[in-house]
Amino acid sequence: MKYQTLFNWLAAGVVMLGALGGCASSGHATLTDAGPSAAPDYVIGPGDNVNIIVWRNPEVSQSVPVRPDGKITTPLVEDLEASGKTPTELARDIEKALAKYIQQPVVTVIVTGFVGTYNEQIRVIGQAARPQSLPYRRDMSLMDVLIAVGGVTEFAAGNRATIIRTVDGKQQQYRVRLNDLIRDGDISANVSMRPGDILVIPESFF
Repeated sequence: MKYQTLFNWLAAGVVMLGALGGCASSGHATLTDAGPSAAPDYVIGPGDNVNIIVWRNPEVSQSVPVRPDGKITTPLVEDLEASGKTPTELARDIEKALAKYIQQPVVTVIVTGFVGTYNEQIRVIGQAARPQSLPYRRDMSLMDVLIAVGGVTEFAAGNRATIIRTVDGKQQQYRVRLNDLIRDGDISANVSMRPGDILVIPESFF
């Protein structure tokens, strides 16, 4: 009877450990493709280049970079905030600043170098061939990101990779299947990316 009780206790412990192990191994929810999201208007960020065209005033028209502090300086306009604005919004702000010197200025802003704001960039860390930050592009997919970073290293645990995504102000983690996509050509593993996504590619220990 004593041995039977001990056996029952050990069996219960194994079942409990198995349940805990199952919870741990399940990890994060696997991210499936829900289709491309509605693309917002492009927002200017530090590192972008903007071409400012002032109609009938070529002397104040100029192509300038957005400084790391998010501001630009052009003829007659100093230290104007550009980061976080759409090209149209920036054009209107420049018109207001130029109105002190030019009668009814008409300004067009064209972004010629794309980086975007930091919170909209795609970041790839871990066992990518070239870990880096990428400007988000409309309809960008996981495959596009992998091409941009040169794929994964030989030490990558591709099917344990995760995407960290902010949803309703909270960070969520989703499992993605890089090995299935790259090695097996499983297109169902090619999910849509979102602005601000962080792709984490862990190292395989086996």
